[in-house]
Amino acid sequence: MPRPAADTVIAFVFPGQGSQKPGMGKDFHDAYPAAREAFSEASDALGLDVGKLCFEEDPRLDLTEFTQPAILTTEIAMVRVLARDFGLEASCFGGHSLGEYTALCAAGVLSLATAARLVRRRGALMQAAVPAGQGAMAAVVSEGVAARGLAAVLDPLGVDVANENALDQVVLSGPAAEVAKAAELVPTLCEGKPCRVVPLNVSAPFHSRGMCGIEPEFQGLLEAAELDPARATPVTSNYTGRLHEPARAAVVEALTRQISGTVRWIDNMRVLDKAAGAIYEVGPSRILRGFFAGLGREVPSLMSVRTIERALG
Repeated sequence: MPRPAADTVIAFVFPGQGSQKPGMGKDFHDAYPAAREAFSEASDALGLDVGKLCFEEDPRLDLTEFTQPAILTTEIAMVRVLARDFGLEASCFGGHSLGEYTALCAAGVLSLATAARLVRRRGALMQAAVPAGQGAMAAVVSEGVAARGLAAVLDPLGVDVANENALDQVVLSGPAAEVAKAAELVPTLCEGKPCRVVPLNVSAPFHSRGMCGIEPEFQGLLEAAELDPARATPVTSNYTGRLHEPARAAVVEALTRQISGTVRWIDNMRVLDKAAGAIYEVGPSRILRGFFAGLGREVPSLMSVRTIERALG
C-alpha cells in the first residue's frame, strides 16, 4: 500500500496481549529519540526499566502484569516515531483488548504514564482473578463461526465467547474442564463445516465471567485516573462495538466491562473500515491484519523500522 494522500482519513489499530516478543521496540528505541522518550516516560511511571523488559530475554515479559505495560509502551513509542519522523498520524483508533488502551493513549484520552500504570494493575488483577491452571481459552476456527450463536449454547457450561475476532474465528474462555467440554461440542454446531479448536497458551480465562470479581476495584482506579473523555470519540470500544461516547462515566463503564465482556472486534473493524480510507496495524506482531482480510480490507502491519520504511519511504 503506498503512502496515503494528504486528505485520507487514517486509522491505527493495535494488537493486544499475545503480540509481545523479546526485542520488541528496540530498533525504534535505538534509532529515534521519540521512542526513547516513550520508554523513559513509562519506566519513570512504573518504577522499572521497561526497555530492559522489552529488549532482553526477560521471563517477566510473559507475565500479564508486565506484558501489558510492555506492549502498550512499545506501541506508543512506534506511534510517536510514525508522527514525528515519518509524518504519519491517525485520526481514528482501535485496539484489540489491551490494545484499546494504546488506542485511547494515542488519541490523547490517557497519558502514557497513566495508561501504563492502569494496565499494569489491570494485568495483575486479571492474573490473580483465577488461580493458575483453573482457567483456559481456546480459539475456534470455522467458516462463519462468529454467526453461529455459540455464546447462548455454551452459557450453561459456564463458558463465554471472549473474542469475536473475525467472521471465521472466535475465542472461548472459562474454567479449564468446561472449556474442554466446549471444545468437544463446538464442532457439532458448525453445520458440517471444517472446524478447528486450538487451545491457547494463556495463564487465565480472560474476557470471561471469571474476571467479574476484579471489575469493582479496577473501576475505582479508572474513576480516579486522569482522562479526557472528549478525545475518546474516534476510538472504538471493544465492549460496545461502537465508538466511545465523550462522557467520563461511559468511558469508565466500557473499560470496566471490557475485562469480563466479549471483545467485539468484528464490530470494531466494521466501524473503522467505514470511517477510514487507510488502516495500519501498529504493534510488535501482525495479528490484526488477517482479521481485516476476512472483511476484504487490506491493512499493512507496521512492526519494525524496516517495515515502516518499506511502506512509507
